Amino acid sequence: MSEPLRCRIPATATVQADDATSRVTRWDFPPGAETGWHRHGWAYLVVPVTDGTMTLEEPGGATRQATITAGVSYTRPPGVEHNVINEGTVPFSFVEIEFKAHPG
Repeated sequence: MSEPLRCRIPATATVQADDATSRVTRWDFPPGAETGWHRHGWAYLVVPVTDGTMTLEEPGGATRQATITAGVSYTRPPGVEHNVINEGTVPFSFVEIEFKAHPG
C-alpha cells in the first residue's frame, strides 16, 4: 500500500527587491503552509519578522524542528535543500536575502 498524498497550502513568497547582486523575499506561513521542496542556489540570510517554529524536511527523510525569533538573523550556505513547513497553530514570517554573488 502506498503512502497517502499530502496536500498543504503554499507559503506566500513576496519578492521585495531583485537586482544583479541579491534577491529579497518575504515568506509568510499561515498554519499548515509549506514552501515545497527546493534547493538554495545562492548563500542566503534569513531575518525573522515574527517568532515561530518551522518543521524542516531534509534529504534522506530526516525531519527536524527549528525555532525562529523575530529580529534574530542567521545565514546558510548555498546548496541547502529542504521543505519548510508550519505545522503549528500560529502564522510566522521571515525575510530571506539571497546573495547572487555566492552561487552553490
